[in-house]
Amino acid sequence: MTTIKQLIQTSPAKADELLAKLVDTSDTAVKTRERLLSDLTAELELVAKLEEQHLFPVLRKHKETKDLVAEALNDNKQMRKLLADLEKVPKGSDEFAPKVAELRKVFQQSVRDERKELLPAVLKALSDEEAQTVVEKFEDGKAEVEEAKRAEADQRRAEARQEREQAEKLLAEQKEADDRQRKTREAARQTVDAAAETSRQVVQSAAEGLQRVATAPMSTGSMFWDAMFGMWALPQGRSLARASNVPASAAQPSSEEEVIPLAEETLVVGKHTVTSGTTTVRRYVVEVPAEQQVTLYDEKVVVERRKPVTDAVTGETLTELTVEMIETTEVPLVAKGVKVREEVVIRRERTKRVETVRDTVRRDEIEISNAGDRSGGRRAALASSRK
Repeated sequence: MTTIKQLIQTSPAKADELLAKLVDTSDTAVKTRERLLSDLTAELELVAKLEEQHLFPVLRKHKETKDLVAEALNDNKQMRKLLADLEKVPKGSDEFAPKVAELRKVFQQSVRDERKELLPAVLKALSDEEAQTVVEKFEDGKAEVEEAKRAEADQRRAEARQEREQAEKLLAEQKEADDRQRKTREAARQTVDAAAETSRQVVQSAAEGLQRVATAPMSTGSMFWDAMFGMWALPQGRSLARASNVPASAAQPSSEEEVIPLAEETLVVGKHTVTSGTTTVRRYVVEVPAEQQVTLYDEKVVVERRKPVTDAVTGETLTELTVEMIETTEVPLVAKGVKVREEVVIRRERTKRVETVRDTVRRDEIEISNAGDRSGGRRAALASSRK
């Protein structure tokens, strides 16, 4: 069980350790200095509040320790002022280290005064019951603060875990979207390649058909005329009829025919996903003033004169008498709790739209022309043979 002596001797230990670490920091360790100074301020403020709330009111009740309370309050006031001045100094400047050294000097002197003057007076003046009550209140106050710190740390860890899970989810969704885009691009490329291959085959077939037509031999159905036309070496035409005086009904049709394919392009429209924009949601911390009303009570000693109720003497009179009454005042104790105010949900919604894609496509057409260097009867024979 902790005693009042152990409490007074060990209370400054944590603050002294933080001060030692703060003194050893360099001017470049700005973040470390800010963290250590914040922890030091919280620790010194906690010890000072617990003393002012639970120890000093008890010490005021005893004549031996009454005068020491004012000195201790003055030390706490000076400590708060030095901390406030140190908070205003840039953490990376040359002025920070001397300010820390001054604060450490004042703090160590205050600790020596407590152990040399305050502790012996407390041990002498306070009863065991009063001392134990002070110790229990000190430990309860520290336990409440530690519990609040743990709750705040748990809340921060939960928020960090939630942010990490959200980031992993966004990365997974982005990866899935990238995979879909890649598959869509591959499908569109395959579709375009297939269309190009089809067009190439159509063109190749058309070219081969034209080549066959160009190299096909002339045939009129008669060996005599085939021989005559072979000597003339006419390069064009499909079939020739007999002489113009041969009736059309007597003409024999050609035994061969050529097919000219007519091809056309088709419009093949694919789709792929592109990045149209990025929405960034960043959470940051702001400080806003907050206030809350609390009812506090002050107890002050009132001294007044009045006429006695009776002239009869009651109690001891005509001797020296000293009466002491303790004046008390309540001060607010501020603690902070964290709760979820609202949630921000980030998601993507898919909408559908129809877009008209316009382009040009090619197709084959034919043009039929007749050579005019032969007689009309000959052209008619040729036309009859085509029929």
